[in-house]
Amino acid sequence: MILVIAMILGYFINYALIDGVLQAPFADLFMRFCEDVLQLDYYSAQQAYNILFQQNKPLWLAIGLIILLLVIFYFALSRFTQYFNFISTGVSMLSDETDKDIDLPSELEFMEKKLKAVKSTLEKREKDAQEAEQRKNDLVVYLAHDIKTPLTSIIGYLSLLDEAKDMPIEQREKYVKITLEKSNRLEMLINEFFEITRFNLQTIILDKETINLNLMLLQLVDEFYPLLAPKGQQVIVNVEGDIKIDADANKLARVFNNILKNAIAYSNDNSTIEISVVNQNDQTVIIFTNKGKAIPPQKLNMIFDKFYRLDASRSTHTGGAGLGLAIANEIIIAHGGSISATSNDEKTVFTVSIPHS
Repeated sequence: MILVIAMILGYFINYALIDGVLQAPFADLFMRFCEDVLQLDYYSAQQAYNILFQQNKPLWLAIGLIILLLVIFYFALSRFTQYFNFISTGVSMLSDETDKDIDLPSELEFMEKKLKAVKSTLEKREKDAQEAEQRKNDLVVYLAHDIKTPLTSIIGYLSLLDEAKDMPIEQREKYVKITLEKSNRLEMLINEFFEITRFNLQTIILDKETINLNLMLLQLVDEFYPLLAPKGQQVIVNVEGDIKIDADANKLARVFNNILKNAIAYSNDNSTIEISVVNQNDQTVIIFTNKGKAIPPQKLNMIFDKFYRLDASRSTHTGGAGLGLAIANEIIIAHGGSISATSNDEKTVFTVSIPHS
């Protein structure tokens, strides 16, 4: 387009002013200028016209092109400056966290979409961070309140034991047992405080080794027998052959421990929890299935968020610091895998996928 416009401009200069219909008026005007202003005689003015215009037609074509390029460069630079100003305004709106909508010219629609996407992501992250912080603050308040209860009981029973020196042995043993139970409860609550701090400061570093999943899961089930027996529950492990993966054994055991602990806590009495392991493409999939009350959809989407407890009551033995599944999720992500959950009135299923290598 620039070449066409340059040719048109050059044609106008060359064939209109120099050799065209405007040649005579232009020549007379130039010669009068030379005679009146430059004080040249008629012959010298005519010779100057021939040298400048008749013998240098390519030069004037080049001058026309240069003028055109300068004009185009000026308008293009002005346009680009406007674009940069628009983009700068959009970025400033992101940094200022304003509620105003980012609106750019139609030529910058692609940039507008990207800025809006970034803004949406930042808003979501800020909202998630605020919700997590609020959940943590609420949890700390709950735990602080819960600590007072067993601590008050411990002090009370120890005071009775100290004051009543002649207390019957049976009653003394009863008070000692209650005090021990309250002390264990207090220790668990204090550990939850430390768990919150560790989660905020932790960086997950994996120490991988070859793991036999069949043996790991069977050992895990044996360790949970004291929790299964009182409710008449049992766990069945179904593994297709001898499946081995490269993973961090301790951290993976913590993942399975947290999932199984939740399954036991929220399963029906006298029910069976099933653990299945299969290889699918390049993934090893571990599936935990239990029968119990369905998890509401709105809670199902949040169970892997830190400081979220499925059991919202603050004085339960099943509800911890709300970090178990959040930590499990972080560990699985560090392994390059994924963890998800589904739930209905019949069953709740947790699915863990880990790459083979």
